[in-house]
Amino acid sequence: MILVLKKYLTVSFITFFLFSVLVFNHLTFAQTPSPTPTPDNSQAIKDLQNQINDLQNRISELQKQKKTLSSQIAVMESQIKITQLKIESTKTEITNLTLDIDTATKKISTLEDSLTKFTGVLINRIKATYEIGTIQPFHILLSSNNVSNFFSRLNYLKIAQEHDKKLIYDTTQAKNDYTNQKNIYEDKKKQVEALKVKLEDYTNQLTQEKKNKDALLEITQSDEVRYQRLLAQAKAEYEAIVGIIAGKGTESEVRNVNQGDIIATIIPTASCNSTGPHVHFTVSRDGAALNPFNFLKPVEYTDNSEGDPFNPSGSWDWPIDPPIKFNQGYGNTWYVRTYGFYPTHNGIDISGSSYNVKAVKSGTLFRGSYSGYQGCTLPYVRVHHNEDGLDTFYLHTILK
Repeated sequence: MILVLKKYLTVSFITFFLFSVLVFNHLTFAQTPSPTPTPDNSQAIKDLQNQINDLQNRISELQKQKKTLSSQIAVMESQIKITQLKIESTKTEITNLTLDIDTATKKISTLEDSLTKFTGVLINRIKATYEIGTIQPFHILLSSNNVSNFFSRLNYLKIAQEHDKKLIYDTTQAKNDYTNQKNIYEDKKKQVEALKVKLEDYTNQLTQEKKNKDALLEITQSDEVRYQRLLAQAKAEYEAIVGIIAGKGTESEVRNVNQGDIIATIIPTASCNSTGPHVHFTVSRDGAALNPFNFLKPVEYTDNSEGDPFNPSGSWDWPIDPPIKFNQGYGNTWYVRTYGFYPTHNGIDISGSSYNVKAVKSGTLFRGSYSGYQGCTLPYVRVHHNEDGLDTFYLHTILK
């Protein structure tokens, strides 16, 4: 019986120890490598941002100077260069992230293989540890040839147990690394998609900025005198529309009107504050301009604004009969960005097949005019509406 036990224990220890050594070697060679670092282009991106900052400072300095055609062209060229640099910087970021994604993909594949191997080895080790763990130290002593052999076998068992701890740690670490790399991969993918959207926006912006520059050169015919005349017109109009909304116009009450009544006629020619026949329609409350599109209902129109948003969402009828010719929108419009004549547009510029102008809601009609920049006078009518304290203004029109 003792001889059989001795033979069994001897075989078990040899098998157990050899298996432990093989596991150790497997772990040594199965460790996942560190991620291959992608090329560091952060300095290139910083350099591009520095160039952008320099150009933005140049634009600020140019805008402080007397406004001339050449200074406005310089501003536009600087803005075009800024957009080009933003495109270059975004492309560099996308390239970096794409390389990171490629590295993460390879890392994930390696980790999947390692995790599978670690798990398989760990299961086998648990089985082997269970088998050898059922043998009592007394049996080990009986199967040993001498005391030295007994302690050697106990030492082998200790070594194997240390290997088990390392195996459990490495398996856990491989699982954590795999999870981390998957998270990195998904995060990088989202960043790339966001940058692609940004790149498309910058590309469209660059196209529009180049068109704006060409349009300015075309309308001014590269002539400073013509530019200054357009600038004077724009200044006169801007001063007038701001002053009128603020209640600085000269007004007189005319009559009560109903929704749809014809109240005025569009001036049919250009003037000192207008390049052609149109109505500048504005809504205000307590002297503050509001976006007319929030009140006007959707309508058939043709776009002559070079892409300003046309998004009516209200219920009011329009002050002129459709189809509407949409010349300029509200706020930061194409005209504002292109010519830099004034900072914002507080209404919408529209025209149509008829010069008749109608009240959009019932109220009290006022005739008005504003004399401002270089003595230029802007005629208009206003309707004060009882509901919500709103006023509607119809500029570049004559009372009818």
